[in-house]
Amino acid sequence: MSKDKKKEPLYMIGAVSRMFNIHPQTLRLYEREGLLTPSRTEGKTRLYSQEDIEKLEFILFLTRELGVNLAGVDAILRMRQQMQEMQMQIEYLLNYIQEEIMKRYAEDAEEQKKALVRMPKIEITKVEEYMYNTYKKDKEE
Repeated sequence: MSKDKKKEPLYMIGAVSRMFNIHPQTLRLYEREGLLTPSRTEGKTRLYSQEDIEKLEFILFLTRELGVNLAGVDAILRMRQQMQEMQMQIEYLLNYIQEEIMKRYAEDAEEQKKALVRMPKIEITKVEEYMYNTYKKDKEE
């Protein structure tokens, strides 16, 4: 589902309360506490999007399964949001670095070819094998 589709307001408060077997007042409480922010129609009817539903599922998991109180839920949701923002920043930074490397490599392609140095082939040996082979040689001598 696309990000825009997830934000589309679809569900009225009664439908959401039935879907999750919770009282509509609980949904209103979550809204007052700032945990959920459903959109509103011109007549002030609350409409929940798929994104709101997923957030509500997470809130109910925290409260029902883990016994987290609403202050804890708020803290967890804020940390989760910060982590998502940091992830987006990291992805942006990685894309930027990748683009810069591509630009510089394209500009200095010939210089890069000249800069390469041949290295002799190096054999990697596990420490255990090295010790065994060394010990074995010492025994044979």
